[in-house]
Amino acid sequence: MLIYAVADIHGHPKRIQAIRSQVADHRPDVMVVAGDLSKRWHPERALRPLDRCGLPILLVRGNSDSRRIDTLLKHYPNLHNLHRDHLTIDGVDFVGISGTVPLPFHSRLGLRETDLVNRMKSMLRAQSVLVVHPPPYGIRDRALRKFHAGSRAVRRIVEACSPAVVICGHIHEQSGIAMVGRTAIVNCAMTRRCQGALIRYDGISAPDCLLVS
Repeated sequence: MLIYAVADIHGHPKRIQAIRSQVADHRPDVMVVAGDLSKRWHPERALRPLDRCGLPILLVRGNSDSRRIDTLLKHYPNLHNLHRDHLTIDGVDFVGISGTVPLPFHSRLGLRETDLVNRMKSMLRAQSVLVVHPPPYGIRDRALRKFHAGSRAVRRIVEACSPAVVICGHIHEQSGIAMVGRTAIVNCAMTRRCQGALIRYDGISAPDCLLVS
């Protein structure tokens, strides 16, 4: 399976056009959006063109996304809310959680860590793809290149469950790929230099991850 992963679209038309171009060029089997897909007040402007890409799209909300997205998704057949849920496509198991899973910043989507960790542990397997908005603490998470701003809760989930892949974003300047044990951490935040990531994964073998520039 070829997964095209993006985050931090923020409703920018140029980023949406870049996504459509990448989908046309690479023909992925599924797209994953790891949060902050829209501007707060007009989520439809991002949801509509993404739905028209014509492939399954799994998404979680980020700290900039309106809760209205959860209600709006029922109008877009290709978009699937992965929040606190799991979905298996072609033998690959996807698990997701929306929000910032708390960070050292105020967030209207902040979640209680203990509840989150317990729920995720019961859903994750070693072969799973975990989709979250923030990166795990200490991994591709250096805000302003000065201090770590990732999620300790996500880091604990990774260390406890060792999923095959974590797809995340949030820290725009830290787009990239890193390893924590056997887990590939893919920060696919979109920037001028990064148009997401391609992940080839069959649910069994080690994933092959590549940033798209």
